[in-house]
Amino acid sequence: MAPVAVLVGVMGAGKTTIGRAVAAELGVPFGDTDAIIEERAGKPIPEIFVDDGEAAFRALEREVVAESLETFGGVLALGGGAILDEGTRKLLAAHTVVYLSVELADAVKRVGLGAGRPLLAINPRATLKYLLDQRRPLYLEVATYTVTTDGRDEAGITAEVVAALR
Repeated sequence: MAPVAVLVGVMGAGKTTIGRAVAAELGVPFGDTDAIIEERAGKPIPEIFVDDGEAAFRALEREVVAESLETFGGVLALGGGAILDEGTRKLLAAHTVVYLSVELADAVKRVGLGAGRPLLAINPRATLKYLLDQRRPLYLEVATYTVTTDGRDEAGITAEVVAALR
Protein backbone atom coordinates (compact mmCIF):
# COMPACT_ATOMS: atom_id res chain seq x y z
CA MET A 1 0.00 0.00 0.00
CA ALA A 2 1.17 3.51 -0.74
CA PRO A 3 -0.28 6.98 -0.23
CA VAL A 4 -2.52 8.37 -2.96
CA ALA A 5 -0.52 11.57 -2.55
CA VAL A 6 2.10 12.97 -0.21
CA LEU A 7 1.87 16.69 0.60
CA VAL A 8 5.01 18.66 1.35
CA GLY A 9 5.69 22.32 2.05
CA VAL A 10 6.85 24.72 4.71
CA MET A 11 4.70 25.43 7.77
CA GLY A 12 1.74 27.56 6.74
CA ALA A 13 1.52 26.08 3.23
CA GLY A 14 -1.76 24.34 4.08
CA LYS A 15 -0.70 20.70 4.18
CA THR A 16 -3.17 19.72 6.89
CA THR A 17 -6.10 21.84 5.70
CA ILE A 18 -5.71 20.97 2.02
CA GLY A 19 -4.77 17.38 2.81
CA ARG A 20 -8.00 16.82 4.72
CA ALA A 21 -10.05 18.43 1.94
CA VAL A 22 -8.33 16.44 -0.82
CA ALA A 23 -8.74 13.19 1.12
CA ALA A 24 -12.45 13.90 1.63
CA GLU A 25 -12.87 14.68 -2.07
CA LEU A 26 -11.12 11.45 -3.06
CA GLY A 27 -12.86 9.36 -0.39
CA VAL A 28 -9.62 8.23 1.26
CA PRO A 29 -8.20 8.72 4.77
CA PHE A 30 -5.97 11.63 5.73
CA GLY A 31 -2.79 11.17 7.73
CA ASP A 32 -0.32 13.65 9.17
CA THR A 33 3.14 12.43 10.16
CA ASP A 34 3.42 15.14 12.82
CA ALA A 35 0.28 13.76 14.51
CA ILE A 36 1.66 10.22 14.33
CA ILE A 37 4.94 11.41 15.88
CA GLU A 38 3.09 13.11 18.74
CA GLU A 39 1.03 9.98 19.35
CA ARG A 40 4.08 7.73 19.32
CA ALA A 41 6.11 10.05 21.57
CA GLY A 42 3.18 10.67 23.91
CA LYS A 43 3.76 14.42 23.81
CA PRO A 44 3.46 17.41 21.48
CA ILE A 45 6.27 18.23 19.06
CA PRO A 46 7.37 21.37 20.96
CA GLU A 47 7.93 19.19 24.03
CA ILE A 48 9.92 16.67 21.98
CA PHE A 49 12.19 19.51 20.82
CA VAL A 50 12.65 20.82 24.38
CA ASP A 51 12.93 17.47 26.19
CA ASP A 52 14.79 15.39 23.64
CA GLY A 53 16.23 17.84 21.09
CA GLU A 54 15.77 18.32 17.37
CA ALA A 55 18.01 15.36 16.49
CA ALA A 56 15.74 12.97 18.41
CA PHE A 57 12.68 14.49 16.77
CA ARG A 58 14.22 14.13 13.28
CA ALA A 59 15.13 10.47 13.95
CA LEU A 60 11.56 9.71 14.99
CA GLU A 61 10.28 11.67 11.99
CA ARG A 62 12.43 9.61 9.57
CA GLU A 63 11.06 6.41 11.06
CA VAL A 64 7.41 7.55 10.95
CA VAL A 65 7.68 8.88 7.39
CA ALA A 66 9.31 5.67 6.10
CA GLU A 67 6.63 3.51 7.75
CA SER A 68 3.80 5.73 6.53
CA LEU A 69 5.07 5.69 2.94
CA GLU A 70 4.85 1.89 3.02
CA THR A 71 1.60 1.40 4.89
CA PHE A 72 -0.72 4.41 4.54
CA GLY A 73 -3.22 4.37 1.68
CA GLY A 74 -4.64 7.89 1.77
CA VAL A 75 -3.43 11.47 1.53
CA LEU A 76 -0.36 11.92 3.73
CA ALA A 77 0.98 15.28 4.95
CA LEU A 78 4.64 15.41 5.99
CA GLY A 79 6.07 17.82 8.51
CA GLY A 80 7.77 20.80 6.88
CA GLY A 81 11.29 19.61 7.66
CA ALA A 82 10.87 15.94 6.72
CA ILE A 83 12.45 16.57 3.31
CA LEU A 84 15.71 17.66 4.95
CA ASP A 85 16.60 13.98 5.28
CA GLU A 86 18.24 12.60 2.13
CA GLY A 87 16.84 9.12 2.78
CA THR A 88 13.33 10.52 3.00
CA ARG A 89 13.82 12.38 -0.29
CA LYS A 90 14.95 9.13 -1.93
CA LEU A 91 11.88 7.31 -0.61
CA LEU A 92 9.62 10.07 -1.95
CA ALA A 93 10.90 9.45 -5.49
CA ALA A 94 8.57 6.46 -5.70
CA HIS A 95 5.47 8.46 -4.72
CA THR A 96 3.17 11.15 -6.06
CA VAL A 97 4.29 14.25 -4.18
CA VAL A 98 2.40 17.55 -4.18
CA TYR A 99 4.42 20.57 -3.10
CA LEU A 100 2.15 23.24 -1.67
CA SER A 101 4.15 26.39 -2.33
CA VAL A 102 3.68 29.51 -0.23
CA GLU A 103 5.63 32.75 -0.09
CA LEU A 104 6.71 34.49 3.10
CA ALA A 105 3.84 37.01 3.40
CA ASP A 106 1.11 34.36 3.25
CA ALA A 107 3.06 31.91 5.42
CA VAL A 108 3.47 34.55 8.13
CA LYS A 109 -0.27 35.34 8.03
CA ARG A 110 -1.09 31.64 8.41
CA VAL A 111 1.33 30.72 11.21
CA GLY A 112 1.17 34.01 13.08
CA LEU A 113 4.01 34.47 15.53
CA GLY A 114 4.73 30.77 15.64
CA ALA A 115 3.04 29.82 18.92
CA GLY A 116 3.58 26.09 19.39
CA ARG A 117 6.14 25.91 16.57
CA PRO A 118 9.56 25.27 18.09
CA LEU A 119 11.57 26.40 15.08
CA LEU A 120 9.86 29.81 15.21
CA ALA A 121 10.55 30.50 18.89
CA ILE A 122 12.98 33.32 18.12
CA ASN A 123 12.35 35.93 15.39
CA PRO A 124 9.55 34.05 13.60
CA ARG A 125 9.55 36.11 10.39
CA ALA A 126 13.32 35.85 9.79
CA THR A 127 13.34 32.18 10.72
CA LEU A 128 10.42 31.41 8.41
CA LYS A 129 12.17 33.23 5.55
CA TYR A 130 15.31 31.18 6.20
CA LEU A 131 13.29 27.93 6.24
CA LEU A 132 11.56 28.85 2.97
CA ASP A 133 14.87 29.66 1.28
CA GLN A 134 16.59 26.56 2.64
CA ARG A 135 13.81 24.07 1.89
CA ARG A 136 12.30 25.31 -1.40
CA PRO A 137 14.91 23.54 -3.60
CA LEU A 138 14.30 20.29 -1.69
CA TYR A 139 10.52 20.54 -2.06
CA LEU A 140 10.97 21.14 -5.79
CA GLU A 141 13.36 18.17 -5.99
CA VAL A 142 10.74 15.74 -4.65
CA ALA A 143 7.64 17.30 -6.21
CA THR A 144 5.56 15.56 -8.83
CA TYR A 145 3.24 18.58 -8.86
CA THR A 146 3.65 22.10 -7.46
CA VAL A 147 0.55 24.03 -6.42
CA THR A 148 0.84 27.68 -5.45
CA THR A 149 -1.34 28.55 -2.45
CA ASP A 150 -0.71 32.29 -2.06
CA GLY A 151 -3.86 34.42 -2.00
CA ARG A 152 -6.06 31.42 -2.83
CA ASP A 153 -8.94 29.84 -1.00
CA GLU A 154 -9.13 26.25 0.19
CA ALA A 155 -11.66 25.20 -2.46
CA GLY A 156 -9.53 26.40 -5.36
CA ILE A 157 -6.35 24.82 -4.06
CA THR A 158 -8.17 21.57 -3.29
CA ALA A 159 -9.68 21.45 -6.78
CA GLU A 160 -6.26 21.97 -8.38
CA VAL A 161 -4.65 19.21 -6.31
CA VAL A 162 -7.52 16.78 -7.00
CA ALA A 163 -7.36 17.54 -10.74
CA ALA A 164 -3.61 16.88 -10.76
CA LEU A 165 -4.08 13.57 -8.96
CA ARG A 166 -6.79 12.40 -11.34
